[in-house]
Amino acid sequence: MADRSLPVPEGLAGMRVDAGLARLLGLSRTAAADLAEDGGVELDGARVGKSDRLVGGAWLEVRLPDAPPPVENVPEHIEGMAVLYSDEDIVVVDKPPGVAAHATVGWHGPTVLGGLAAAGFRISTSGIHERQGIVHRLDVGTSGVMVVALSERAYTVLKRAFKARTVEKRYHALVQGHPDPSSGTIDAPIGRHRGHDWKFAVVEGGRHSITHYDTIEAFVAASLLDIHLETGRTHQIRVHFSALHHPCCGDLTYGADPTLAKKLGLERQWLHARSLGFVHPADGRWVEFTAPYPQDLQHALDVLQQHP
Repeated sequence: MADRSLPVPEGLAGMRVDAGLARLLGLSRTAAADLAEDGGVELDGARVGKSDRLVGGAWLEVRLPDAPPPVENVPEHIEGMAVLYSDEDIVVVDKPPGVAAHATVGWHGPTVLGGLAAAGFRISTSGIHERQGIVHRLDVGTSGVMVVALSERAYTVLKRAFKARTVEKRYHALVQGHPDPSSGTIDAPIGRHRGHDWKFAVVEGGRHSITHYDTIEAFVAASLLDIHLETGRTHQIRVHFSALHHPCCGDLTYGADPTLAKKLGLERQWLHARSLGFVHPADGRWVEFTAPYPQDLQHALDVLQQHP
């Protein structure tokens, strides 16, 4: 444990302990609240809770937990992760759900990089150790096409391409109800949800976010959409369609109907990175890769087609 001791600045007088700690120490408010609730915060020698108020000039003592050990992408075979293409510069995979792109603090499941290591791929790029080769990501619960850079040349070129939005990213999503119009564009800024650090929402002052969509097939209870992302914000598709009151089927985090999710046999959001197209970093040719629907998503479609 590491201790921090300092006087409370007068400018923070009267502020809640969790909010003040977040400002002083650069923590998230949730982390600051957890510290206080675990008895790790004292004001003039007396323990305080997260909702207590700071007193200007009082002596604040905070016991910070030790830094977690460095995260690692553990090499392991990942069932269902298929290699769609590989050469000396890139490898393109069909990522199954339940797999993270790379190791992060708090994630103890499989990773794409760990699966590639187990399959014998060697990544030699710059960047943070546990994210080497990562030029874009898919949510843990989202399946589909993902490219990883193996060479420094590919890493540099693809990072630039994703930033410049010259990569063609297409997703298929099954959303509740019927978006009106059936084809359109959602232009709404996305930021952190004010009540939950781990969620996102359409918020004033959020990051510019644009989603284009077309309806492929309409069922009684849901619509299958083809989606093109102009920007690539975290949870963008899930947030945008939830804001329109058409959440992805099975996406309970963003307001999906649990009864419909159960009927369709879904335990995650119906969202699939269908295809990915980009200029190959080595020879400049346009390449495009497509991933079939995994079994759980296909089953949900079959249910709708048989029992509309």
